[in-house]
This record gives sequence, C-alpha cells and structure tokens, in this order.
Amino acid sequence: MTGRARGIVTASIAAAIGLAILVALGTWQLQRMTWKENLIATLDARVDQAPQPLPPRTEWASLHEADSEYSRVRFRASFLPGEAYVYTAGSPLRPDVAGQGFWVFAPAQLPDGAVVLVNRGFVPTERKDAATRTQGTPPGSEIVGYMRWPEKRGLFAPSDDVKANVFFTRDPRTMAAAQGWNVDATFYIDQESPVPPGGLPKPGRIEVKLPNNHWQYAITWYGLALALIGVYGAWLAGRLRRR
Repeated sequence: MTGRARGIVTASIAAAIGLAILVALGTWQLQRMTWKENLIATLDARVDQAPQPLPPRTEWASLHEADSEYSRVRFRASFLPGEAYVYTAGSPLRPDVAGQGFWVFAPAQLPDGAVVLVNRGFVPTERKDAATRTQGTPPGSEIVGYMRWPEKRGLFAPSDDVKANVFFTRDPRTMAAAQGWNVDATFYIDQESPVPPGGLPKPGRIEVKLPNNHWQYAITWYGLALALIGVYGAWLAGRLRRR
C-alpha cells in the first residue's frame, strides 16, 4: 500500500470514528429530550394536584426523591421555637420572590410527635430577625406545601456560617445538627399556605421550570456530523483527482 493510500485509509477511519461519535451524541440528546419532557410532565402534575395527606411517619424511610419530589401535601403541625436562615438572591421556582433575602426554616411538630423541617417562606434581609415578625402561624394550623429533598452543595457555594445561623444550601440535616433540633424526616416541606397574619415569612406556590434545550443540542451534533461528511467528501474527492 502506498503512502497516499495509507493516508486515505487513516483519514477515512478517523472520519468514521468522528462521525459515529457525533451521531451518538445527537441520539443521546434526543433520548435526554424524551426523558426531560416526561420529567417536566410528572413534576407539573405533582405541583398542580390537590394536596394529599402527608405520608405517615412509618413510611418516611421508604420515600424516594424521584417518586415524591414536589408532591403537594397537607398536614397539621405546630412550629417549635427556633429558626434557621438560608440565603437566596431570588428563586426561579417562586416568581413572586425577587431580590436578596432568606428562606426561613423552622421545625414543625405533627400531632403524633414527629418533627419535620419546614421552609416557611421568604423574608427580605431587613426582616431576617424574628423580632421584626411577631405575628406567627397559630399552633395546630393546617400546612399545605411541597415535599422537597436536600440540595447538593454547589462547587461555588460559600461555607455555612453556623455562628450567624446562615446557610447556603437547603439541607435539613445540616441545619438540624447546627440548631440541635431532633428532626425525623430527611425531606423538608416548602410551605405554600397559610400566610402568617403579618405576611412574613412569605410562603407561596412554586412553579417547576426546567430547561429543555436538548433538541437544539441534538441539531448541533447532527449538523456537525453533516459538516464532517461534507468536509471529508470534499477532501477525498480532491485526493482522488490528484491520483
């Protein structure tokens, strides 16, 4: 085999491998698009459903994020003393929340004695101190909210300031350990209602808005595959003409 022929064979193998990778990436994005569409439909159905009774404590250990995240629930509870604050600069899930402030987390005790952590809602920075919010939710109120699972700490998330009682991820275990709360649930509740008499913390409905750009990504990979075919075809035609 001549050197020119070996060059054509080598280039053809490289082009075939590149084409296979690009087509595989495009197909993977189409599969991801189908998965994302199903996930969005599932989550939308959960947040729009009528609130269901919170699963009993005996079932909490068997609950999984994939099956229960954003499920809308209702239960009666009384808030125990103490709060923890999670910093936020706004929320894509709460269009009614804008600007810097804090999510106010507090332990809530159910009639059977079990304790679950509740994100009671948003307060602006200047209303973080509980002394500025003296009107609370009456004991034994029915709470409506969404089941949520702990956030994973992002790569660039600041370290929690435990002394200042300020946290940067919504992780009930971390907050409970720092405050000495005996919390029984690994999940927490994003409160939707009731709104306290003073209006703060501000609970509210959430809107699940997940990005779904997989179709554009698939078109990009398939487009690159077509471009590779065109470039390789033009190169090969030129080499054959020179022969």
